[in-house]
Amino acid sequence: MIGQLQGRLIEKYPTEILLDCHGVGYEIKISLNTFTSLGDSEAVRIYTRLIVREDAHLLYGFHSKEEREMFNHLIGVSGIGPNTAMLMLSSLGPEDIAKAIQTEDVVTIQKIKGIGAKTAQRVIIDLKGKVVKLSEQAQNIFTPHNTNRFDALTALISLGFDKKAAEKALERVDSGDQPVESLIKEALKIL
Repeated sequence: MIGQLQGRLIEKYPTEILLDCHGVGYEIKISLNTFTSLGDSEAVRIYTRLIVREDAHLLYGFHSKEEREMFNHLIGVSGIGPNTAMLMLSSLGPEDIAKAIQTEDVVTIQKIKGIGAKTAQRVIIDLKGKVVKLSEQAQNIFTPHNTNRFDALTALISLGFDKKAAEKALERVDSGDQPVESLIKEALKIL
């Protein structure tokens, strides 16, 4: 997995950048928030998420770890793919999305192009327990406990287990302070 890249910015467009890392040019899809945050600097560090599909390997880039975490949570919601998640992050920042989820503000999420009432409600229901209230000084919008649980759930789903069954298993074994590996091992015993 490619978690971050650091290099020289060669090309910059509102939805994509080309980043030179020691002679290799990476095409990276970005949100408008990341586009704005990059500014005119030539030396860039970008946090990434690699999505592998049958027909392509796509690299998504984010200016901050919080934006990447929100992206990871959003693509975990049924009906939201990487492109929709990027569209959401282009319309609202990760803090704004987290605040809308915490306050159950369906209208704010629904204002994003392509997001209907049912999808907005699904986002709120699926992610409400994973985001914490934000203060202006908050550095991380996700609790480590919920991030570990989400990572374990993602791993179990990628192993082919049903999402609902995996969620129930994790609910039974999660004591709140376990590392991801331990959560996965304990859940596998149940599944």
